[in-house]
Amino acid sequence: MPPPSSGAPAAGAAQETPAEKAPTPATPTLVDIYSRTGAGDLSPAVKDALPRVYVPNHSSNSVTVIDSQTLKVVDTFKVGLGPQHVVPSWDLKTLWVTNNASHTRRGSLTPIDPTTGKPGPAIPVSDPYNMYFMPDGSSAIVVDEAREQLDLRDPHTLALKSSIRTPHCHGINHADFAADDSYAIFTCEFGGGGLVKIDLKTLTVVGYLHFSKRSAPQDIRLSADGKVFYVADMMNDGVYLIDGNSFKEVGFVKTGVGAHGLNVSRDGKKLYVSNRGTHRMPGGPHGPGSISVIDFATRAVVATWPIPGGGSPDMGNVSADGTKLWLSGRFDNEVYAIDTATGGVTKIRVGAEPHGLTVWPQPGRYSQGHTGDMR
Repeated sequence: MPPPSSGAPAAGAAQETPAEKAPTPATPTLVDIYSRTGAGDLSPAVKDALPRVYVPNHSSNSVTVIDSQTLKVVDTFKVGLGPQHVVPSWDLKTLWVTNNASHTRRGSLTPIDPTTGKPGPAIPVSDPYNMYFMPDGSSAIVVDEAREQLDLRDPHTLALKSSIRTPHCHGINHADFAADDSYAIFTCEFGGGGLVKIDLKTLTVVGYLHFSKRSAPQDIRLSADGKVFYVADMMNDGVYLIDGNSFKEVGFVKTGVGAHGLNVSRDGKKLYVSNRGTHRMPGGPHGPGSISVIDFATRAVVATWPIPGGGSPDMGNVSADGTKLWLSGRFDNEVYAIDTATGGVTKIRVGAEPHGLTVWPQPGRYSQGHTGDMR
């Protein structure tokens, strides 16, 4: 009778090795660049800020201040020549009025203290059409439209540090930043339209992009997943879709006449496109202005909100709780408070030719600039 088996293989016998365990597939990292700008996600830095809407009146050289809770005008004060935008600083402590003085040498930046709603002394700055900030807050980026360059300045004193020349970007205008902050794309409004891509590490021009059609690009915003830049085109009445990494045009979405401003909903799922109602600058009052709502997931228009009686919706932003979209009525001397659930519009009279208004406070860790492009 053979001895009982010990369970060990006989000498010289082939040994079975257990199959290697397949690695568990990694869960894809979902990017949501607006994850910190949701309703009510306010930074401690803005805890004492008054709930206000600041409206730069370009042709009145003034700022109108609206109480965002009562929808009433509570103040108006003079600033420099030709105010274009009200820009929250990177650290969220100051609001800067960009007075570009209609391409004269008398440009300036007027600081507003958001805890009092009052302006301070203006600082002379050459042609500040708009202003952004480096992602780490190390420099303000003043968009010097007339000289076709970006001026990097100290974010507090505004002292000039260096400049980036963009000679093939005529009418350099608005910007947004890549999800990894490695580059920024600025729009080129004039000369048939296009884009310029800036490497933020080397502070050099990567290249220029011209659209498939003659265009007049305005505002630009990145989709929540960081994959596609949306560029409003006032001439072709819609938004171009741009792959930022390859720097190529990948699509177009028709919206309305004079597509101009872009703002993201507080849940990061929708893009509000303000259609100014005209291709001309300046345009007339009571035009066919409207708001188109684009779903980021489908890249399609899911709603259109007309301005009752006509209007010219331009630039603005969304309230901290996400219930209202505030926009200037550029050629109608009014501001629109738009219900983001119904599209209903309340109109508020302001100064002459209101432009890039900001709503404050807004959720976010820091401001990229413009009228509150927050991250």
